[in-house]
Amino acid sequence: MYDVIIIGGGPAGLTAAIYARRAEKSVLVLTGGAAGGAAALTPFIENFPSHLRIGGAELTDVIKTQAVNFGAEFRDETVTDVCLRGGEKTATTAEDCYVARNIIIATGTKIRDLGVPNEEKLVGKGVSYCAVCDGNFFRRRAVCVVGGGNTALTDALYLAGLCSKVYLIHRRNEFRASPALVSEVLTKPNVEVVYNSKITTLVGIERLEGVTVQNVETGAEQSIEVKGLFVAVGSVPNSELFKSVETTNGGAIITNSQMQTNIPGIFAIGDVRDTPLRQIITACADGAVAATFLLK
Repeated sequence: MYDVIIIGGGPAGLTAAIYARRAEKSVLVLTGGAAGGAAALTPFIENFPSHLRIGGAELTDVIKTQAVNFGAEFRDETVTDVCLRGGEKTATTAEDCYVARNIIIATGTKIRDLGVPNEEKLVGKGVSYCAVCDGNFFRRRAVCVVGGGNTALTDALYLAGLCSKVYLIHRRNEFRASPALVSEVLTKPNVEVVYNSKITTLVGIERLEGVTVQNVETGAEQSIEVKGLFVAVGSVPNSELFKSVETTNGGAIITNSQMQTNIPGIFAIGDVRDTPLRQIITACADGAVAATFLLK
């Protein structure tokens, strides 16, 4: 019987582990993969206090080390079932079934795909959802990035340092990303922005050879020859496992200011919850709040 089981090992879950252990609670973190979450895949972070610029993996490694030093227990196991009602909550993995008085859901989000024909077939053959993971395979080649938020522009900047040409395709005429990122992208000579456009076709049989882009205002189409396509068009909350927890229509878990859900002893933190800002610093804050208000 643990005081708390934390499902997810991103910045939110890691911070919750630190605060819970400092409060002398027994803590089990089920990471479902390498700790760090999506933040660990971010090539650089410039808006986290105390670091002028730091890689996502480096930052999350430091936070995990803090949690381990305070005595949090970690298991690289994926939760496949939960029982959230009653005084004893359970989280089941392929290896075991764990019991706790509280469960903190910190499962983050999953990438949204484009939904165009041939996309799934070409994943790993030119189509990618992680620039940091796969960008190195496209050195000195032309690629495109789809999206208009912080992730898309960060990917474009990263790829601009590797690739001969980066086409940044966005369906609107202005970006949702931070002004600082937008300014930096627009100064890169090998980044070309294609506004008011969407990808309609992926060209290639065994590997991606190019894309067809359609202007959403005029309907005009153009073909762009690229070897890589990096998709960054948003994400959806990883909340399907928690069917008894109240969510928004979009699947984000609803909490109060103490990160409590509609079920006593069940908390949600970070990107999986309904929040106006999804950043590493706000995820960490969520973790600190939830761990402070655990049920006795």
